[in-house]
Amino acid sequence: MPVAAIIREEIEIPESVTIEVINNEEVVVKAGGKELRRILSYPDVVIKKEDNKVVVESLYPRKKQAAIIGTFASHIKNIITGVSEGFEYKMKIRYAHFPMKISVKGNEVIIDNFLGEKHPRKATIMEGVKVKVSGEDVIVTGIDKEKTGQTAANIEQATRVRGRDTRVFQDGIYIVEKAGKVL
Repeated sequence: MPVAAIIREEIEIPESVTIEVINNEEVVVKAGGKELRRILSYPDVVIKKEDNKVVVESLYPRKKQAAIIGTFASHIKNIITGVSEGFEYKMKIRYAHFPMKISVKGNEVIIDNFLGEKHPRKATIMEGVKVKVSGEDVIVTGIDKEKTGQTAANIEQATRVRGRDTRVFQDGIYIVEKAGKVL
């Protein structure tokens, strides 16, 4: 049974950002020399550009289409924020006894001497994301929220303590601030 006749989400486009919608499903957002493309496709959900707005709508949607409309609107807002401001995750390096050495080589973060281990642990850096290590801080920046967050999660998971009491062994690299939210 249909939820309503039309469900519609409108997203305002800032003046510094240009948006192009291709075939009612691919969204291309450009600002300041940066560009992000995203295919947002779902049956009976239409994405279009009207005046200075991007509209995500569905005629006679069911529950799933109604939910997807909000999801697509959030994705588009995140893309607009990403190309105009970018996303930044701040992480802290914590250790009790064995000092960790963190370095960035190519598309990997190398973590040496974690809990005194002889072999280094590695975390993958996603495409388009930059990682900067300075002292006890690791800063992950990028324009794609999902890739930036995944890179931060990869680094945090690489230093996960296994097989020991986590109340005692609290060494690791932890996210302390993400995309404007202090944890």
